[in-house]
Amino acid sequence: MADSRKRSAGSTMSTGAPAPSDRNSLTIGADGPILLHDVHFLEQMAHFNREKVPERQPHAKGAGAFGVLKVTEDVSRFTAAALFRKGVDTEVLARFSTVAGEMGSPDTWRDVRGFSLKFYTSEGNYDLVGNNTPIFFVRDPMKFPHFIRSQKRLPDSGLRDNHMQWDFWTSNPESAHQVTYLMGERGLPRTWRNMNGYGSHTYMWVNADGAKFWVKYHFHTNQGMAFFTNAEASAMAGSDADFHRRDLFEAIARGEHPSWTLSVQVMPYAAAKTCRINPFDLTKTWPHQDYPLIRVGTMTLDRNPENFFAQIEQAAFSPGNTVPGIGLSPDKMLLGRAFAYNDAQRNRIGTNFHQLPVNRPKVPVNTYMFDGQMTYEHSGNAPVYVPNGSGRPWSDPTGAVADGWEADGEMVRSAYTLRPDDDDFTQPGILVRDVFNDAQRSQLVDTVAGSLLGGVREPVLGRAFDYWKSIDREIGRRIEEKVHSGTAPKPAEGMGER
Repeated sequence: MADSRKRSAGSTMSTGAPAPSDRNSLTIGADGPILLHDVHFLEQMAHFNREKVPERQPHAKGAGAFGVLKVTEDVSRFTAAALFRKGVDTEVLARFSTVAGEMGSPDTWRDVRGFSLKFYTSEGNYDLVGNNTPIFFVRDPMKFPHFIRSQKRLPDSGLRDNHMQWDFWTSNPESAHQVTYLMGERGLPRTWRNMNGYGSHTYMWVNADGAKFWVKYHFHTNQGMAFFTNAEASAMAGSDADFHRRDLFEAIARGEHPSWTLSVQVMPYAAAKTCRINPFDLTKTWPHQDYPLIRVGTMTLDRNPENFFAQIEQAAFSPGNTVPGIGLSPDKMLLGRAFAYNDAQRNRIGTNFHQLPVNRPKVPVNTYMFDGQMTYEHSGNAPVYVPNGSGRPWSDPTGAVADGWEADGEMVRSAYTLRPDDDDFTQPGILVRDVFNDAQRSQLVDTVAGSLLGGVREPVLGRAFDYWKSIDREIGRRIEEKVHSGTAPKPAEGMGER
């Protein structure tokens, strides 16, 4: 009896019954074979064999924390979304990540950083899936899997390859703007707390009167932007591969809660038709002199996860998760991601991933999605079809939708219609000449030249020189000279620099 009480006070099996032993399997004698009816051992091993889920593809390596968005300004003239009403506090989950590296890769490799947010609003979950740069490498989702594969590993050696990356980038000059950001300081943020975040895509906001606006999100760090040098990033990758994860967790644990100021750029609905750049092209930014930042509030991260796997690894984000007052736009990458992200989670963590606590909204759910693997939330014996005569409500609006837009024309496979300032090299050239200082330009030359010296061959090497001369002739000349002289310093490991 005493033994039984002792066991029941310890661990249990998944059924809740007392676990016989967590240290010794059941055998015939001390040296004999393990018995098939040691169910606890078999269950432990079977679960152990399945305890990992497929890592994200991409953005596998990352971590995050919980916090709150406090709206301090009145933006009701632009959106009726409840989370953006002045004075409203909304719980938020943030996940930061790298794009190309696998789960075990170092945090400090040169790469774009993911900046994903889940807002648990009073109208349902709203996800904002962005990066620490305001743009992206490609503008059409058809290219997205090709881009990601070019940053991963070769099919024969299984090694990452500079030549493959530059082959893709120089074959797709729309990448120039993002590559310039990547090869500059923002490719090596010192910590997640010291980097900005952007929604990157163009979204729609709709106010209470039905007026529509186009919007871009900006989260500017209140800790100040800070960066690693190539040498510092390489050293940190070797000494602490989890540096960014550790920094965020320990800062929050000691009460240093990082915060970001949320601002938006707002474009009147009709202005999109005459804007000198295509406002839905993800490779472009909106000029701030035309569309200045409008402050919304402050996001603060103040609570670490209690269980990394349950609350961070199983967190599922999708830019298709919107709420009333917020809609999508004709941004092709956004529309492609609106499908792809949730579908990736169905493959990664299961059909009913949305029922997991970290993904579940704080408001009641009445969905006609039915059954599927690992169903937990259910509707009892209520009808599972519409229309029904049993009183279970369903949605059936007709007519124009509040967050829709007009579109007409033939079905085509084409890039966006070009506008006066829609070439691929103007904006990255402005970034190099007008935003970077002399020291940053020199660092850019060293970084790019070092990457090209890492195995990039002709004809891709020649294309890379032309690519940079198209961005800025002088920078391109300096890169070519540095490569031919072989004087570029060894870059940090990571995207574009292996």
